Amino acid sequence: MTGARLLRGAIGAAGFLVVAELVIRFGISGRLDFPTPSAILLEAVRLPADPEFMAGVGTTLTNWVFGLLIATLIAVPVGVLLGALSPLERAVRPLLEFMRPIPSVAIIPLAILLIPVDELMKISVIVYASVWPILINTLYGMRDVDPLAKESLRSFGFGPLAVLTRVSLPSAAPFVATGVRIAAGIALVLAVSAELLAGGFNGIGVFVTVAGSGNRTDLMMAATFWAGVIGVLANVLLMAGERRLFHWHRMRTGATES
Repeated sequence: MTGARLLRGAIGAAGFLVVAELVIRFGISGRLDFPTPSAILLEAVRLPADPEFMAGVGTTLTNWVFGLLIATLIAVPVGVLLGALSPLERAVRPLLEFMRPIPSVAIIPLAILLIPVDELMKISVIVYASVWPILINTLYGMRDVDPLAKESLRSFGFGPLAVLTRVSLPSAAPFVATGVRIAAGIALVLAVSAELLAGGFNGIGVFVTVAGSGNRTDLMMAATFWAGVIGVLANVLLMAGERRLFHWHRMRTGATES
């Protein structure tokens, strides 16, 4: 099933590239001042040998990883605390619902004004954007804990801390992992967006901006292509980790749905 889905996706992507190549190369839809997919892919193949680009990738990935890690360290304990204490969760719910829908990209100009240190500003924006999916998924995970399992443990004399560590946290862990996976994609978008808007010395977004200022559209698109590849690889790796670590949860939810 997975192999067939990947094959269909590859065929669809190849078909789209062929059509785009023909449209741009032969001017079927009029004059388009845009590089052909073949030119973009050629530059994409060359980019890993470019030290400047690879330094930018290293900077973007460093900010991305640090921001995602800090967001996880903040969101998971807060989500567990709110999930364990319903009155507290009800008290802060209006604030969460107000702040969560604010587009993360929209706070970048404010962050530029408030945080003068370039890398700290970018990491802060990544943290803000990444916290919400992890926090919300942790809350959902805490609500999904089987109450019978908690009561059974209490009946054997275990206290609240033991119930939390032996039942609630293991049960919520798959939800937390899903939140981290969703946040990883958002964090990468914010990492590149912050570099595009705030500039700096290094980063994929900075590389794209410099290429654009030199009217190198093919180079811009090639760098953007690699940003997309990084996002896809991160998602694939995190999904594989979820399946390996939490296969029992997939079996349980599958049994429940059937």
